[in-house]
Amino acid sequence: MLIKAAAAALRQVFSPALRGILFKSLALTIGLLLVLWFALTRLIQAFQASHHISADYPFLDTLAFFLAGAGLFVALAYIMPAVSILVAGFFLDDAAEIVERSDFPADTPGRALPWGQAMGSALRFAGLALLVNLVALILVFVPGVNLFAFFGANAYLLGREYFELAAGRFRPLQEARAMREHYGFTIIAAGCLLAGLMIVPIVNLITPLFGVALMVHLHKGLARRTALAAPAEPAARLTNQP
Repeated sequence: MLIKAAAAALRQVFSPALRGILFKSLALTIGLLLVLWFALTRLIQAFQASHHISADYPFLDTLAFFLAGAGLFVALAYIMPAVSILVAGFFLDDAAEIVERSDFPADTPGRALPWGQAMGSALRFAGLALLVNLVALILVFVPGVNLFAFFGANAYLLGREYFELAAGRFRPLQEARAMREHYGFTIIAAGCLLAGLMIVPIVNLITPLFGVALMVHLHKGLARRTALAAPAEPAARLTNQP
């Protein structure tokens, strides 16, 4: 089921229907990252202007600025997932609706969350992603721990949040969470796939749209599995009665 859902999601991300959303989210993400880069480099320059390393050897200041810029580039690479998630939060419900309409035309469409609730959820999701990746950045010098911490935390976080977003269009949040917990292994496996994308520079920019398309397909498949299993439960209980 997961492989089929991933193939369908990859096809959808680059489809004409989602291409417009993809380009808008990419442009906003790159624009926001450039603004952050510009602001932080100006802060570094301002700090160096008042705190010279050596007046006798100005090349040391140039070297320090270069190293600070390289460190900033690495830091932005870790911040990028949170920024892309925040930006894509404006479009995820639209993307889910497109996937539902094109791949499940006979099904009743889902209901988008109210705007305030959707933005609150996007901010919370982006904040958690930022926290996870900053912790991973702190652990970057701990061999063996950093990659495991980054991958494991993102697998859980991405699987949980994207599945609840897709399921929350069709059922109350508590029910969506219960469904996620019931199919925990499948959701974590999907989260591992998304965390793998997060590791790849540039490719991680498409993770939000790929994630929502993947979870729309996964939720539909799991919902059908649940519906097929439900009629068998009463019969099983009757069979087990003395």
